[in-house]
Amino acid sequence: MHRDVKSDKPGKCPKCGGMDLVRIEDKSTREQKVNHQSQSGVSHAVLYTCPMDPDVIKDEPGKCPKCGMDLVPLVRSDNTKHTGHQEHKSAEDDFKKRFFVTLPIVIAVMLLSPNIQKWLGISINFLSRDILIFILGTFIFFFGGLPFFKAARGEIATRSFGMMTLVALAITVGYTFSVAATFLFPGESLYWEISTLISVFLLGHYLEMRAVRGATGALAELAKLIPPSAHLMKDNDVVDIETEKLVKGDRVLVRPGEKIPVDGIVIDGESSINESMVTGESRPIGKKKGDKVIGGTINQDGSLTVEVSKTGADTAISQIMKLIREAQSSKPNVQHLADRAASVLFFVAITAGAASFITWVFILPHGVVFAATVAVAAIVVACPHALGLAIPTVTTITSTLGAKNGILIKEMKGLEIARKISYVVFDKTGTLTKGEFGITDIILSKEPGIRNKAELLKLAAAVEIQSQHSIAQGIVREAKRKRIEVPNVKEFKSFPGKGATGKVDDKKIVVGNRTLIEELKIKVNSDDWKTGNKASTPVYVAIDNRLAGIILLADIAREESKEVVKRLHDIGVKTAMLTGDTQDVAIEVGKQLDIDTVFAQVLPEDKVNKVKQLQNEGNIVAMVGDGVNDAPSLTQAHVGIAIGAGTDVAVESADIVLMKNDPMDVVKAISLSRKTNAKMVQNLVWATGYNVFAIPIAAGVLYPSFNILLAPEWAALLMSLSSIIVVFNALLLRKTKL
Repeated sequence: MHRDVKSDKPGKCPKCGGMDLVRIEDKSTREQKVNHQSQSGVSHAVLYTCPMDPDVIKDEPGKCPKCGMDLVPLVRSDNTKHTGHQEHKSAEDDFKKRFFVTLPIVIAVMLLSPNIQKWLGISINFLSRDILIFILGTFIFFFGGLPFFKAARGEIATRSFGMMTLVALAITVGYTFSVAATFLFPGESLYWEISTLISVFLLGHYLEMRAVRGATGALAELAKLIPPSAHLMKDNDVVDIETEKLVKGDRVLVRPGEKIPVDGIVIDGESSINESMVTGESRPIGKKKGDKVIGGTINQDGSLTVEVSKTGADTAISQIMKLIREAQSSKPNVQHLADRAASVLFFVAITAGAASFITWVFILPHGVVFAATVAVAAIVVACPHALGLAIPTVTTITSTLGAKNGILIKEMKGLEIARKISYVVFDKTGTLTKGEFGITDIILSKEPGIRNKAELLKLAAAVEIQSQHSIAQGIVREAKRKRIEVPNVKEFKSFPGKGATGKVDDKKIVVGNRTLIEELKIKVNSDDWKTGNKASTPVYVAIDNRLAGIILLADIAREESKEVVKRLHDIGVKTAMLTGDTQDVAIEVGKQLDIDTVFAQVLPEDKVNKVKQLQNEGNIVAMVGDGVNDAPSLTQAHVGIAIGAGTDVAVESADIVLMKNDPMDVVKAISLSRKTNAKMVQNLVWATGYNVFAIPIAAGVLYPSFNILLAPEWAALLMSLSSIIVVFNALLLRKTKL
């Protein structure tokens, strides 16, 4: 409140009655922190993509390794107010501009060409007509063909010969032949064929890039979730600053209806947050002091004060963008097959063109002009771009669709395998069940020592308060609910998967399962300790090596778990459950949920062996776990699925990351895999089938018998249409319901 009060130490303000002094951060200190974040790779990076090849995504500008085109920004730059989509659109608009500039000239060349005049029944003849056609054709060749020559140079430089090389070769052969026919050996030229070919290619690439732009929107849309500015709370004032200048520890005010600018922790206020754009969760999530919030989500009905906990690359949005980027650049096995086929198709095109020319000049003589026309058409129609786009467009849209549903794909090979899954293994606690154990009963020993259930609960809670296990938390939660004062524990020792021991009020307390009790040689008379409740988990409590009582807890199954198991059975997938619970408890829960296979009393380190067991029986296994304790089994499984990742989405051991703690998303992930595979197959069938039929027709196979010949411009149109069709077929995935 009093800016004249400054101190080099924290404390109370002497003027206003003892308000806490707040830290003043000067401009240079803030700039140093922001610069440090940037130098550490923590700032929002600009990604670059190829306008023609959506799977090419790089950290730096440059040339596309596939087609040689300049890479354009994919997401918003920190220093600009526009998105990479505008850059992408400028490359797209370049094709559009060249098409419309050359179109009237193409029409003029066609009207001046003798063959066209003959077909139309008109006559336009004057001195130097051939020279004018040459001038107009030359302008079309260089101005209209320039993008193809630049891209072909890139393909040749990287030895990744493809569509642009073939297009450049085809129009160069046709133009060179026409120039020779004009000046060296007067005769019929191919100016109008080459002009229309270039015109159709320009239009086709414009439409194709427009379609591809629709498939590459995931990263740009995620980048736009982050608001450009934030309300920084400083010296009890609120100052608007650019979001990228926030640093860890800053406090920001988020008013109702505003987007949360960055990941943080609520330190004041209460509200509900719409997180659907990040996690896929349709219901608003209540937030109060101490809760985490995600940058880019929308604050709905209350003001919040948020302390920045993550910036730049550490934020959930940046991690999601990173995963989507990696998924789009990763290749399923089927794409490797398509890439090999596309590279072979280049040489098929060259061979088809050469064979066509030789055939129609020497074997079935129809003149050099006819042979050159057929050769150009054969080369053009065999361009492998449709085959090259068939898979990347699908994987790009798949990663977008998955992200919108809270399903993050880290590796496309994992998603590809997911369609073949025959067994899904669930970790029981917190996945199939709520993970919040409640006490159903407490059974006391008949021996003297423990006077009542509250005392037993107090001693057990004192030991279990040190543990993070869900059963331990259930005991502590019940003690707090009953307002029992929990004493301190000494000499605490944990036995993972079994229980814990400690000293409370100079008594040695053991709290754990039957295995721990037996290992510590504490006597249990089974007849005296029958619980009669198979669905409850017994926790044994011993005092000074004598069994004092049993606490019965039950982990309630999620309402949706039974539906998940049913849905998996409906699509032919069996289910298994892993749990550290006793056989009776595990079997009871398994029956409730209709689980096919139940593995009980499984220690954390043994989970991986159960996955191996199912794999050795010939099953394709998916493991569903939390991504931390289950890391070995997630890695061992054919497909590792980390569930409930929330804001910590970079789960290294998983192939697929589910943002929500909802087992139904496992079904959605398998559904996404199957629908993705179906689209890939459809695109491959179309792209390869098109070439199988189009190349022989373009080469003139039907001409001798049926007088059917594919002109170069029609070949170009078919080639462009084939690419557009596979892109639009992939775009249909966006409307898929999972």
